[in-house]
Amino acid sequence: MGSIQENKPHVVCMPVPLQGHINPMLKLAKILHSKGFLITFINTEFNHQRLIQSRGAEAVLGLPSFRFETVPDGLPTPENTNATQDIPSLAKSLDETCLGPFKSVVAKVSGSCAPVTCIVADVLMCFTLDAAEELNIPEILLWTSGAGSLVCYNQYPNLLEKKLMPLKDPNYLSNGYLDTIIDCIPTMPGIRLKDLPPFIRIIYPGDEYMVQFLCSQVKRAKRASAIIFNTFDELERDVLDSFASMYPPCFGVGPLHLLENNIVEKSLVSIKSNLWKEEPECLKWLDSQPPSSVIYVNFGSIAVMTLEQLVEFCWGLAKSKYSFLWIIRPDLVVGDSAMLPPEFVTETCDRGRLVGWCPQEEVLNHPSIGGFLTHSGWNSTLESISSGVPMICWPFFADQQTNCWWSCNKWGVGMEIDNDVKRDEVSKLVIELMEGEKGKEIRKNAKDLKNKAEEACTSHVGSSMANLEKLVQLMHTLSK
Repeated sequence: MGSIQENKPHVVCMPVPLQGHINPMLKLAKILHSKGFLITFINTEFNHQRLIQSRGAEAVLGLPSFRFETVPDGLPTPENTNATQDIPSLAKSLDETCLGPFKSVVAKVSGSCAPVTCIVADVLMCFTLDAAEELNIPEILLWTSGAGSLVCYNQYPNLLEKKLMPLKDPNYLSNGYLDTIIDCIPTMPGIRLKDLPPFIRIIYPGDEYMVQFLCSQVKRAKRASAIIFNTFDELERDVLDSFASMYPPCFGVGPLHLLENNIVEKSLVSIKSNLWKEEPECLKWLDSQPPSSVIYVNFGSIAVMTLEQLVEFCWGLAKSKYSFLWIIRPDLVVGDSAMLPPEFVTETCDRGRLVGWCPQEEVLNHPSIGGFLTHSGWNSTLESISSGVPMICWPFFADQQTNCWWSCNKWGVGMEIDNDVKRDEVSKLVIELMEGEKGKEIRKNAKDLKNKAEEACTSHVGSSMANLEKLVQLMHTLSK
């Protein structure tokens, strides 16, 4: 490489190897590249192969100034190479086995490209901090969820100490105990136990490890030079302000997909991170639908449901009589394939479209979309807000319960559906969202937040754009 490139600051980016974490890290990497940084982006070998499978070999070629590298995740290759890996097993393996391979990649690219001047890793990949300290390289962390969920994870030790958790037995899942309002979560008055990331309930295999893992990662994160949030000040200002005494400097530079659209150069547009093959033909189908007439249904990359829950969603959508675009992953149903009732397919064939994966940002921005039935993952929540689309929220795990609470109770852009989903409730909420008074109210709130998100990302006076410039200045200072 020429001396011009060798003199540029060089950032190594390490996401959690899950779709919802890779996406924002890749957007951040492209944004930093546009600000003059060389980028090395590290995927696990398993996800590297999934990218090739879904997007072709060119997906991982990169550019001379934007390179891809891999590390092993330490797990045996699963039978189904097109499904999300077991989360607790993946977290444990990465934390225990990935430090050495990660250091090897940093040494390799420092020698072959340019010296690494900064590491940007996911908060949940804090083994990278040990590498950064050993190699004397500054590190900045990215929290890919909302700031509100970090507050909740930070309170896990407190909840355990107060004996509010774990649950005494599985009956506590349904006896009303989870409706208990707690007062120990800063900036979240009125939040219930059921609205907290549910690992703390310690009911399912792997939960106990995940509680320990999350507590340790959140504690270790305080050693970083700064923390980046995929949010914007106008959305979570009170939460970000509450971190001032607990964490290193925090920067809200989201929604990252809006910043990416506004400032990333065209040469990087083709670099994407979808682990499932997209079916963009659904956009043509949307073109044929009237404005604000379609319900978009997508439960993300990890959420799974029982066959009974799938059937209830099916007939709820059918009963609503509204058109829908439904994303159904092959691994959506626990222990089974996502087989829809043939009668449902026949009844809705003239107003329903079923696909395996889609370009979600384009779908949510399509004028025919009138609402979003979502699992409340943070990327989906931000993208829905940024598109002014109101939500029906069915959270599954991790931060999704907390995101649902913010959407429905603080921002007023969503309505919650019970975990024990019933077809009548699905139909009722879809109809209310699309044509009811409550639907009109949350649609207005969503459009108001859309305007604020766009303002944050469109000019030098926008809060996220200003925070990005402060972040870039800090990264240059740290690199000296």
